[in-house]
Amino acid sequence: MHIAEGAQRPFPSINLIAMTPRKPLRASDGLANVRYEIRGKLARRALALERLGYDIVSLNIGNPYAFGFRTPETMRLAMIENLRNSEGYVHQKGIFPAREAVVMQQQERGVRNVTAEEVFIGNGVSELIDLALRALLNPGDEVLVPSPDYPLWTAAVNLNTGHAVHYPCRAEQSFIPDPEEVEALITPRTRAIVIVNPNNPTGAVYPKGTLSAMARLAEKHQLVVLSDEIYDHIVYDDAQFVPMATLVHNTLCCTMSGLSKVYRACGYRVGWASFSGDIEGAGEYLSGLELLSSLRLCSNVPGQWAVQTALGGYQSVEELTRPGGRLYESRRAIIEAVARSKFLKLSRPMGALYAFVEVRHDALPDFDDQAFALELLEKKHVLVAPGVSFNVPYRNAFRITNLPEPELLATVFTRIEELLETQAAAGPDFKLVSSTA
Repeated sequence: MHIAEGAQRPFPSINLIAMTPRKPLRASDGLANVRYEIRGKLARRALALERLGYDIVSLNIGNPYAFGFRTPETMRLAMIENLRNSEGYVHQKGIFPAREAVVMQQQERGVRNVTAEEVFIGNGVSELIDLALRALLNPGDEVLVPSPDYPLWTAAVNLNTGHAVHYPCRAEQSFIPDPEEVEALITPRTRAIVIVNPNNPTGAVYPKGTLSAMARLAEKHQLVVLSDEIYDHIVYDDAQFVPMATLVHNTLCCTMSGLSKVYRACGYRVGWASFSGDIEGAGEYLSGLELLSSLRLCSNVPGQWAVQTALGGYQSVEELTRPGGRLYESRRAIIEAVARSKFLKLSRPMGALYAFVEVRHDALPDFDDQAFALELLEKKHVLVAPGVSFNVPYRNAFRITNLPEPELLATVFTRIEELLETQAAAGPDFKLVSSTA
């Protein structure tokens, strides 16, 4: 082919991209042991069904707003009135009025050696869990975590190079841990113990004697106590919440709470960690935690202005948890529905926003919680969290929230009972529906 002088010579028609073999982009190996099924495949399938026009009753997450609960108006106003003061960065530990409000709450509860310097505000308790463990753990360090657990705790330990060692909380013991069993799991690598009270997912509220025994073993072995108390005001009947910080003196105690549940303000993303006990011996650790807090600059500022109003104001959640209150009556609906069931049993939840429902082995010996949860979603349009999501060694449980109205919960349990009847009639031949149906 003749090319005229000055003309541009054509490039060879070679598809270099096609010639280069494509390598799949893999996720980090650090995610291998990280699970959060509450927002996993089942939740994604529920969203797909909703996009197809189905009405899904989502009971997998404790999100008060989704069921008509509102943040108290005084908190909303406190945030709105301070928006002009929320446009810049603030101190890495949080604004002083919020931190001082946490100190005052702790002092009212009998915790003496805490000041605003020992309080950190975070983007929800979730962020503070991650930061507290990152500042503490070296590769291979162990953390004692309850089973069933709120799975973020196990995930955060694993993400921060640690190893979660689960201590059992059995249904036949009302999901209250046995301190002797817990102590038997302690090794030279154990650095901390996690206590979730009132408990998610079981609704257990730990008695003072149990908490005192856990405090003593933590002091004996010099373990950091990480006390997740996000549901501290949500208790029912004669249950009494005992702050862990009032019992831990000779080792470091980290109390975590926030606005999400008690104050129905999940979207504000405001939590706090208050340190007490052996503060003097924890100086290096707390400096490390402040360094990590500085690296993320500061937490969400507008929501922090609601903390002082929340903690110092009227505790309206108590109207919801007493007889006649919305949460109390919804909990009652769950308890009564389980009592009527041929297949279900329940350790009576005494706090928090959940019930950890078991399926009786004698009624359905081949029950599988994940298969059931998918079938319930596909056929009955109800989304629950299978028990295995909460790091338990058994497959006969599921968690639901008591946030819906009692009438809706009664309908849900009618659907659950219908599906269990079908499964029982089919026996071992019961087949799981396709997740693409």
